[in-house]
Amino acid sequence: MTKKKLLGYFFVGITAFAAFFIALAFLVILFDAIKGGADRISWSFLTEAPRKGMTEGGIFPAIYGTVALVLIMTIVGIPLGTITAIYLSEYASERTGVARWIRFAVSNLAGVPSIVFGLFGLGFFVQFVGAGIDSVVSPDEPVWSKPSLLWASLTMAVLTLPVVIVSVDEALRNVPREYREASLALGATKWQTIWNVVLPNATGGILTGAILAVSRGAGEVAPILFTGAAFFLPKLPDSLDDQFMHLGYHLYVLATQSVDVEATLPIQYATTLVLLALTFTLNLAAIVVRFQFRRKLIRV
Repeated sequence: MTKKKLLGYFFVGITAFAAFFIALAFLVILFDAIKGGADRISWSFLTEAPRKGMTEGGIFPAIYGTVALVLIMTIVGIPLGTITAIYLSEYASERTGVARWIRFAVSNLAGVPSIVFGLFGLGFFVQFVGAGIDSVVSPDEPVWSKPSLLWASLTMAVLTLPVVIVSVDEALRNVPREYREASLALGATKWQTIWNVVLPNATGGILTGAILAVSRGAGEVAPILFTGAAFFLPKLPDSLDDQFMHLGYHLYVLATQSVDVEATLPIQYATTLVLLALTFTLNLAAIVVRFQFRRKLIRV
C-alpha cells in the first residue's frame, strides 16, 4: 500500500470519526432530554400558561413567542440577506472598495458575540428608533421605546444576516456563468437574467441559508434579553410592541431564577425537548420547501 493511500485512509478515518462524534453527541443530548422530560409532556403542558412561580402549568406562551420571533426574523432577514448577496455576487466588482468593505463587515459580524447584538438592539432599535417614533407618534406615553417582539425580531434578523449572506452568495456563485451569458445573448436584461435564471437555480442555497438562520434564531437567547423577552408573562403578545416569552429564556429562568429549581427540573427537561422539537419542525418545513423547489426546477 502506497503512502498516498495510507494518507487518504487516515483523513477519511478522521472525517468519519468527527461525523460520528457529532451524531453521537446529538443523540446523547436528545436521549437525555427525552429521558428527563418525556413524562412531563402533555396536552395541558403544551397549551396552558405557567402558574405558581412556573412550577406548574404549561409553556404555551413561550412556544407562541418563539414561533412569532422566528417567523418575523425570517420575513425580515432572508430577503435583506438575499438582496445583499445578489448585489455582491451580480453587481459589485471584486475590485471596488464598497464590495470589499461589505464583505469585511459581513465577516466581522459573523464573529461578533450574540450578547453584543443584544446591546446593539437595545441601543439602536429601542432607544434610538423606538424613541424617535414615540417622539412623533405618542410623546405622552412610550409605546415603541421599550423592549418588544418587533425589536427582538429585528435584532435576531441582524444576528442571522451573515449566515444568510454567505450561504446565498455561495449559491449564486455556483450557478454556471454560461446560464447568464445565454440569457443575455437572447436579449434579456441583467435583472431579468437574475430573476428568471440565476435565482431559480440558486433556490436550494437560499433555502439552506434560511434553514441555518432559523436554527440559530430559534435557540439564541442573549440578543433578546434586552430587546423583548419577558421573565414571566402568561398572556400572549397582542401586537408587535408587546413583550413575549421565549423557550430558551424560559429554560434559563427555570434553571437559575426559579424559587425551587429542583421542582422545575422535569419542566426544564420537557422545555428542552419542546425547543428541540420546534427547531426540528421549523428546519423540516424549510427542507421540504427546498425539496419541492428542486423538484419543480428539475421538471422544468
